[in-house]
Amino acid sequence: MAGTLQLQVVTPERRVVEAEADSVELPGADGYLGILPGHTTLVTLLKTGVLSYKRGGAREAYAVSAGLAEIADDKVSVLADSAQAASDIDAVAAERDRTEAEKEMATASVDTLPEIRARLELAQARIAVKQAR
Repeated sequence: MAGTLQLQVVTPERRVVEAEADSVELPGADGYLGILPGHTTLVTLLKTGVLSYKRGGAREAYAVSAGLAEIADDKVSVLADSAQAASDIDAVAAERDRTEAEKEMATASVDTLPEIRARLELAQARIAVKQAR
C-alpha cells in the first residue's frame, strides 16, 4: 500500500473531518467498505453506522447517519446527515435513545417503523463509537 487517502466528511452544518488517512472504513448501503489508496472510483450510498479511519497506528471513529460517499483519485468525500466524534457523544443520552427506540419498535406501525429504526441505528452507532474510545 503506497500513499495515503484524503478524507473529508461534511454535514449540512459543518466540515467534520479533513484528514490524511492510511485506510477508511465506511458503512455502505450493502455492508461496510474498506478503502485503501489506489481504490477504484466509486460512488455509494451510506447507511447509518460507524465511519473510521486509520493514520499510522491511530484510529478515529465517527457515528454517521445516512449519506453519500465518493471515492476518486485517493480522495474519500463523505456527505452525511450527521457525524459525531466520540468526544461529541453523550453516552447516557445515546443509551437512553437506544432503549426508547427499542421499546417503540415493539408497537411501531408500518408508517413509523423506518423512522424508529433510523433512530435505533444511530443510537447504536453512537454507543459503538463512544465505547471504542
